[in-house]
Amino acid sequence: MFFLLSLITLFASATNSLVSFGQNAPVLVVIMAFFIAWVGCWLPIGAVLAIKLSWQPNKPLQPEQKLPILVSLYLLAPLIVWGIGWLTNTDISDYGFVWNISILGSLGLGFGLGILSLAVVFSCQVWLGWSSFQISNIKQLRPIFVPILLIALLVGGIEELVFRGFLFTELNHNDSTWMAAAISSMVFAVLHLIWEQKETIPQLPGLWLMGMVLVLARFTDRGDLGLAWGLHTGWVWAIACLDTAQLITYTGQVPEWVTGKNQKPLAGVAGFVCLLLTGVVLWLFST
Repeated sequence: MFFLLSLITLFASATNSLVSFGQNAPVLVVIMAFFIAWVGCWLPIGAVLAIKLSWQPNKPLQPEQKLPILVSLYLLAPLIVWGIGWLTNTDISDYGFVWNISILGSLGLGFGLGILSLAVVFSCQVWLGWSSFQISNIKQLRPIFVPILLIALLVGGIEELVFRGFLFTELNHNDSTWMAAAISSMVFAVLHLIWEQKETIPQLPGLWLMGMVLVLARFTDRGDLGLAWGLHTGWVWAIACLDTAQLITYTGQVPEWVTGKNQKPLAGVAGFVCLLLTGVVLWLFST
């Protein structure tokens, strides 16, 4: 009994010391602790999946390999954010995630704005003759509509919680708002290289601008993540549907840097226009 009480006392003391350290730890330490813990907790799961899926880290991920690996990694993120928040005495609502009816409204509004912004850009491309819409392929959307939406909700929600929620908030403790936005957006862009390098490198400027627009969406939503989550989900869902169903083909009338290198809108002027238009709408709503 004495040994058990001593063990409990020792554990409580260690926990209090850890919490005290977390509350006073430098921002950089907190950020590094988050990413190390996230990757460290996922590695055993990743190792099992790598064996099961015959994935070799030195080879590009195939779509059927990427999905289970991405989902397993992303599902861990909220738990790690909560753990870091507990150590630093930060409520998850301080990171912009408040689960109430209003976040659903903001999510829906952001989703609609994301779809509309892409619809405007692609409609203009079709009108100008830069691309064509394959209406006969619409029937291919039926089996993928809901699965892609669920994946987009997961990807959008987790990436917003991590980058516009946790990372931006922590950086904003020491840096100005725009500096925190710029740095968190840069990290957001660069980490996309993990999944694919060749096609991602031309998209880095676009991914950075996307991150900045999503920070603006958080401000427009009074510090909550609902609007940014909806925007992110809408963009991911729409692009994935267009690509998977092959609804858009490019005519080659303009260079790739206009429509997007490797048929990726974020790697071209079209993607920048979409993001800038969205940013203008958000700015008007926030003022």
